[in-house]
Amino acid sequence: MKRKKQDDRNYLEFTPVRSKQVSWSQDEHGKVTLDVENTGVFNWIAQKFFKKPRTSHIYLDELGSFVWPLVDGEKNILTLGELVKEQFGEKAEPLYPRLAKYFQVLESYHFVTLK
Repeated sequence: MKRKKQDDRNYLEFTPVRSKQVSWSQDEHGKVTLDVENTGVFNWIAQKFFKKPRTSHIYLDELGSFVWPLVDGEKNILTLGELVKEQFGEKAEPLYPRLAKYFQVLESYHFVTLK
């Protein structure tokens, strides 16, 4: 049985950059919605035969909605964490593990790249 490879990267040093394939909008309450177009052969089949939508909408939570507009390709995750701590205080704890996991997930779905 293969063991899952340990990810030893220090995410706090990375600078996230939003993908150009993901469009987004922010409502009057500050909630962010990511709009991802489902392209490719398998998505086309799913759309045609299983009535799946052409565009998926991903609704971010309060913390994600705060962080997403701040992702500009200039600020690293440590700097973003300081801004989150300033905005949310103790409500954001455990801040850095949570923020690192958030960007791991965004990277796994190709919503951001980490440089």
